[in-house]
Amino acid sequence: MFKRFRYRRINEATRLQYRETFLRKSDFIWPVFIVQGTGRKEEIPSMTDVFRYSIDTLLDEIRLLVPQGLSSLLLFGVPEHKGIEQVFDANGIVQSAVKAIKREFAELEVITDVCLCSYTADGHCHIGDNDATCEILAKIAVSHAGAGADIVAPSDMMDGRVYFINKALRENNLSKVKIMSYAAKYASNFYGPFRSAADCAPKSGDRTNYQMDFANAREAMEEIAADIDEGATQIMIKPALSYLDIIAKARARFSMPIVAYNVSGEYQMLKSAVDNGTCNPAIIEETLISIKRAGADRIVSYFTPYILQRLNK
Repeated sequence: MFKRFRYRRINEATRLQYRETFLRKSDFIWPVFIVQGTGRKEEIPSMTDVFRYSIDTLLDEIRLLVPQGLSSLLLFGVPEHKGIEQVFDANGIVQSAVKAIKREFAELEVITDVCLCSYTADGHCHIGDNDATCEILAKIAVSHAGAGADIVAPSDMMDGRVYFINKALRENNLSKVKIMSYAAKYASNFYGPFRSAADCAPKSGDRTNYQMDFANAREAMEEIAADIDEGATQIMIKPALSYLDIIAKARARFSMPIVAYNVSGEYQMLKSAVDNGTCNPAIIEETLISIKRAGADRIVSYFTPYILQRLNK
C-alpha cells in the first residue's frame, strides 16, 4: 500500500483547502526613498519601477495604496548634500515626511530607518567610534519618534545601539515607540541597487567589520538575543532569500515578531527575470510565500504595491 497525495491537488479549490501558508496584505511593509523638494518622482536606474519621492508625491502614492490595503511603510531619507547634523534635525527629510504622513494617515504605521550611511561623506554607517555612533543613533531615533514615527528601526549594526536607543526613548517619554532592530543584518552582496538608490555606497573599504559574516548562523541567534535583551520589540533579518535558514532558526527559538527584508538585489533579480520573460510573474508570489513559510511574520519588500494588487484579485 502507499499513500495518495495527488487528490489534494486536483484543482485550485482543492489545493486551497490544503494550503498551509497564505499572504495577507498586512504582512507587507513598503520601503520608500524620500528626497527633498516638491514634485519629484524619480525612477531609480538600478531598481526597475522603484522611485525616489518628495513628500508631496509620496502622499499621492499613499492615497492610491491605502485603499488597496497598504498598512505600513519604512522610510529612508536621501539628502541632497552629505552631513550628519541633518539626520537628527527636527525638520529633516524623514522627520518632515513622518509629520506629513501622520497628518493625513494617522492609522498608517510609519517605520523609520535609523542609520547614518546616506548622510556620511564616506558612506559608512558609523563615525569611527562604536559608542559615539550609538549616541548619534539615539538622537536620530528620538527625533523620528518625536515627529510621530510608530517604530524606529536601527540598521547600522553597531554594538549596543538598541540599548542606547531604548534608554533615550525612555528618557524622553517616548517609550511607547517600538524598536524594530535589524538584529541579523549580513554583509551581503544583494544590497547593491539599494546603495545606488540611497547614495550610500562606501567610498572605501566595505562593511564586513560591522555587518555579519554571511557564513554564520549561530552568531545571528546571539545578535538577536542581545537586541531583545536591550529592548527590541521586533527583530529583522536581512537579506531574506539566501537567509531563509536564519529566519527559520530564529522562528524556532524566539517568540518575538520577525520581519524579513526582501532586499534590493533580490527584488531586481526577480523583476528582471519576469520583465525579460525568463520567469512567470507567479515567481514573485512564490518567493514571498517562501519567506513567510520560513517563519517571517512580516516582509519588507519593494514588491509591496504589486502584491497588494495581486491580493485584491
